Amino acid sequence: MTARPDKTDGFSRREREIMDALYKLGKATAQQIADALPDPPSNTAVRTLLTILEKKGHVRHSLDGVRYVYEPKVAREKMAQKAVKSVLATFFDNSVEGVVAALLNQDDLKLSQGELDRLAVLIEKAKEEGR
Repeated sequence: MTARPDKTDGFSRREREIMDALYKLGKATAQQIADALPDPPSNTAVRTLLTILEKKGHVRHSLDGVRYVYEPKVAREKMAQKAVKSVLATFFDNSVEGVVAALLNQDDLKLSQGELDRLAVLIEKAKEEGR
Protein backbone atom coordinates (compact mmCIF):
# COMPACT_ATOMS: atom_id res chain seq x y z
CA MET A 1 0.00 0.00 0.00
CA THR A 2 1.44 3.41 -0.89
CA ALA A 3 1.33 6.33 1.51
CA ARG A 4 -1.19 8.98 0.60
CA PRO A 5 -0.22 12.62 1.01
CA ASP A 6 -1.89 14.57 3.80
CA LYS A 7 -4.17 17.04 2.06
CA THR A 8 -3.12 19.89 4.36
CA ASP A 9 0.55 20.00 3.34
CA GLY A 10 1.15 17.59 0.45
CA PHE A 11 3.52 15.32 2.38
CA SER A 12 3.07 11.62 2.97
CA ARG A 13 3.21 10.53 6.62
CA ARG A 14 6.85 9.45 6.28
CA GLU A 15 7.82 12.61 4.40
CA ARG A 16 6.23 14.68 7.18
CA GLU A 17 8.13 12.67 9.83
CA ILE A 18 11.40 13.23 7.96
CA MET A 19 10.74 16.95 7.62
CA ASP A 20 9.85 17.18 11.32
CA ALA A 21 13.09 15.38 12.21
CA LEU A 22 15.11 17.65 9.93
CA TYR A 23 13.58 20.77 11.44
CA LYS A 24 14.46 19.50 14.92
CA LEU A 25 17.99 18.45 13.93
CA GLY A 26 18.78 21.36 11.62
CA LYS A 27 21.22 19.37 9.49
CA ALA A 28 21.56 15.60 9.54
CA THR A 29 22.68 12.51 7.71
CA ALA A 30 20.16 9.90 6.58
CA GLN A 31 21.21 7.71 9.54
CA GLN A 32 20.67 10.54 12.04
CA ILE A 33 17.27 11.21 10.53
CA ALA A 34 16.35 7.51 10.70
CA ASP A 35 17.42 7.44 14.35
CA ALA A 36 15.05 10.35 15.06
CA LEU A 37 12.01 8.70 13.43
CA PRO A 38 9.36 6.72 15.28
CA ASP A 39 9.35 3.15 14.00
CA PRO A 40 11.95 4.02 11.35
CA PRO A 41 11.93 2.42 7.92
CA SER A 42 15.14 1.01 6.44
CA ASN A 43 18.05 3.37 5.74
CA THR A 44 17.46 2.81 2.03
CA ALA A 45 13.85 3.95 2.40
CA VAL A 46 14.95 7.07 4.33
CA ARG A 47 17.50 7.93 1.62
CA THR A 48 14.87 7.37 -1.08
CA LEU A 49 12.41 9.65 0.70
CA LEU A 50 15.12 12.29 1.12
CA THR A 51 15.80 12.13 -2.62
CA ILE A 52 12.08 12.58 -3.29
CA LEU A 53 11.90 15.52 -0.88
CA GLU A 54 14.94 17.03 -2.58
CA LYS A 55 13.33 16.67 -6.02
CA LYS A 56 10.17 18.31 -4.65
CA GLY A 57 12.30 21.25 -3.48
CA HIS A 58 11.90 20.78 0.28
CA VAL A 59 15.38 19.48 1.13
CA ARG A 60 18.93 20.12 -0.03
CA HIS A 61 22.14 18.30 0.71
CA SER A 62 25.84 19.01 0.98
CA LEU A 63 28.76 16.62 1.12
CA ASP A 64 30.69 15.92 4.32
CA GLY A 65 33.40 13.60 3.03
CA VAL A 66 31.45 10.76 1.49
CA ARG A 67 28.24 11.41 3.45
CA TYR A 68 25.30 13.50 2.37
CA VAL A 69 24.18 15.99 5.01
CA TYR A 70 20.58 17.11 4.53
CA GLU A 71 18.81 20.25 5.64
CA PRO A 72 15.42 21.83 4.99
CA LYS A 73 15.44 24.19 2.02
CA VAL A 74 12.78 26.45 3.52
CA ALA A 75 12.99 27.90 7.03
CA ARG A 76 10.69 26.31 9.59
CA GLU A 77 8.90 29.60 10.22
CA LYS A 78 8.07 30.02 6.53
CA MET A 79 6.80 26.43 6.30
CA ALA A 80 4.75 26.98 9.46
CA GLN A 81 3.09 30.01 7.88
CA LYS A 82 2.31 28.00 4.76
CA ALA A 83 0.89 25.13 6.84
CA VAL A 84 -1.28 27.50 8.89
CA LYS A 85 -2.64 29.09 5.72
CA SER A 86 -3.47 25.65 4.35
CA VAL A 87 -5.21 24.55 7.58
CA LEU A 88 -7.05 27.87 7.73
CA ALA A 89 -8.37 27.43 4.19
CA THR A 90 -9.02 23.67 4.38
CA PHE A 91 -10.71 23.38 7.77
CA PHE A 92 -11.86 26.86 8.78
CA ASP A 93 -13.00 28.55 5.54
CA ASN A 94 -10.26 31.18 6.10
CA SER A 95 -11.77 32.19 9.46
CA VAL A 96 -9.04 33.24 11.88
CA GLU A 97 -11.72 33.48 14.56
CA GLY A 98 -12.63 29.85 13.89
CA VAL A 99 -9.03 28.70 14.30
CA VAL A 100 -8.55 30.65 17.52
CA ALA A 101 -11.87 29.40 18.89
CA ALA A 102 -10.93 25.81 18.04
CA LEU A 103 -7.61 26.20 19.84
CA LEU A 104 -9.10 27.87 22.90
CA ASN A 105 -11.93 25.33 23.16
CA GLN A 106 -9.56 22.39 23.57
CA ASP A 107 -10.09 20.85 27.00
CA ASP A 108 -6.40 20.07 27.47
CA LEU A 109 -5.18 23.57 26.54
CA LYS A 110 -3.89 25.53 29.54
CA LEU A 111 -2.76 29.08 28.79
CA SER A 112 -0.79 31.04 31.36
CA GLN A 113 -1.70 34.63 32.17
CA GLY A 114 1.47 35.69 30.34
CA GLU A 115 0.39 33.85 27.18
CA LEU A 116 -3.07 35.41 27.37
CA ASP A 117 -1.50 38.86 27.82
CA ARG A 118 0.79 38.34 24.79
CA LEU A 119 -2.18 37.19 22.70
CA ALA A 120 -4.11 40.30 23.75
CA VAL A 121 -1.17 42.46 22.64
CA LEU A 122 -1.09 40.70 19.24
CA ILE A 123 -4.83 41.21 18.80
CA GLU A 124 -4.54 44.89 19.73
CA LYS A 125 -1.66 45.34 17.27
CA ALA A 126 -3.73 43.69 14.50
CA LYS A 127 -6.59 46.10 15.27
CA GLU A 128 -4.24 49.09 15.05
CA GLU A 129 -2.88 47.86 11.71
CA GLY A 130 -6.40 47.30 10.37
CA ARG A 131 -5.98 43.53 9.96
